[in-house]
Amino acid sequence: MPLPNRLFPVRPVILAAILLLLVAPATAQLPDPDQPDPAVDVEHYAFDLTLSDASDTIRGAATIRVQFRTADVRSITLDFMDYMTVRDVLVDGRQAPFTHADNDLQISLPTELNSDKTLNVRIIYDGIPQDGLIISTNRHGDRTFFGDNWPNRARHWLPTVDHPSDKATVAWTIRAPVHYQVVGTGLLLEETFLAPDMMLTRWATNVPIPTKVMVMGAARFAVSHEGDIYGVPVSSWVYPQDRDAGFYDYALATRITRWMTDAVGEFPYEKLANVQSKTRFGGMENASNIFYSEGSVTGERRSEGLIAHEIAHQWFGNSASEKDWHHIWLSEGFATYFTQLWMEHAYGRDQLETGMAGLRERVLAFADQNPGVPVVDERITNLMQLLSTNSYQKGGWTLHMLRREVGDDAFWRGIRDYYRTYRDSNALTRDFRAVMERASGRQLGAFFDQWIFQPAYPDLSLSWRSVDGGVELTVRQEQDHHTYDFPLDVDTVAPDGQQTRHALRVSAREQTFRLDFDGTATRLIPDPDTWLLARFRISQSTN
Repeated sequence: MPLPNRLFPVRPVILAAILLLLVAPATAQLPDPDQPDPAVDVEHYAFDLTLSDASDTIRGAATIRVQFRTADVRSITLDFMDYMTVRDVLVDGRQAPFTHADNDLQISLPTELNSDKTLNVRIIYDGIPQDGLIISTNRHGDRTFFGDNWPNRARHWLPTVDHPSDKATVAWTIRAPVHYQVVGTGLLLEETFLAPDMMLTRWATNVPIPTKVMVMGAARFAVSHEGDIYGVPVSSWVYPQDRDAGFYDYALATRITRWMTDAVGEFPYEKLANVQSKTRFGGMENASNIFYSEGSVTGERRSEGLIAHEIAHQWFGNSASEKDWHHIWLSEGFATYFTQLWMEHAYGRDQLETGMAGLRERVLAFADQNPGVPVVDERITNLMQLLSTNSYQKGGWTLHMLRREVGDDAFWRGIRDYYRTYRDSNALTRDFRAVMERASGRQLGAFFDQWIFQPAYPDLSLSWRSVDGGVELTVRQEQDHHTYDFPLDVDTVAPDGQQTRHALRVSAREQTFRLDFDGTATRLIPDPDTWLLARFRISQSTN
């Protein structure tokens, strides 16, 4: 579907990818509604992988540091697909019994485990990933390897606790044919030639992240170092054939990163690499190395909205992460709205209003086709179904209305405090609400209930007529499921075009307001500054 210039111009790519995922093979639709074992905490992953051009088989060794919160844990269960072959498992250097069935790798632990005990579990394995690690050829015919873990597809190539609530640090040791360059999470630690034709590359981060955003990629790249933003190096990694166009397109990241750092807080990772890739999404916000689709490079900077969206995720979704999948709006809704905030900063308030109006139409259409579906919907078990207009556009609109509800100062104070509080950690909607209540000094339970936990939107019928000294306006909420409470601005328009603003509060099914106005009104404009997620039907009475 067409979208306004500069406002997510590559979104048709993303929407097509989402539709593809909804009908993709079962391996891409793994329901995982449950929290991981609370007694088990993965602290660190060290992945040692060997890639080959001779076949798609990868040889891997995963060393996992695990801390146990209780003394009665007798086994650990990791998410790992059955089609990958586990050759050996060691716990603190000793071979350990294990079973590998139903896509779970269950490992028996020593009986002398203490409550504060930390163990190192090492898993030797190999196989051909059917998902998660995308081994393919790019649009120029060159062979590539790209991790693509969202939502819980890391288990296809990495033994992990594949849930956003269990964050860990990660290190990569990648052995690949010498013609590949490897990008990975965190900082580059080593590049060493291995005779005769292999290269060893090591990347690592000391910042805990969820498995959904810990990845590596190997391809032939052209790399441009765009500069440092407050000490954080920003770079562009594109296919050599796309060098000029890609460097031009991705250079936008420096300005966006600087603004978001100023607006929200310190960038959470050691670097930011913007990478052209084979991700199935329009863009994937992997921590410290964003993977964009091949089509994001055009040489015409059509991907500005996409770049802003994925950079915003570094703070929201990657660093301050949803604790449970059903609260994904804390990731996608934030990234969606911060894209619009970037557009407001870069191009002015009119651009924000245009963008929010477009998002509003998407939300209304989705709600009409999916009645009874709230933003946080715990009935969903297919995680791909969370990639919906509710999570993105309605989540973004909720933040926009929250900004109006509490005011700019409290909104930004709360956003910064939320990031500061949940940086490198996890939150639920109630946690974000508590932060915003603290920042604004207001109770916001009703606000979050009606916009996040109730379905649909206000369907408003506005009937008005001229009376002596003003306008009489009747507002009716026509939706049949919930009565909303919200501020509503209305402009009355004089014959000469002059507009008079009226600030109302709507909280009942039907309310009548008198709008003081000198002269005769020729027109009434509801929500002139685009602050309310609602459908408006306007009629003028001559009585």
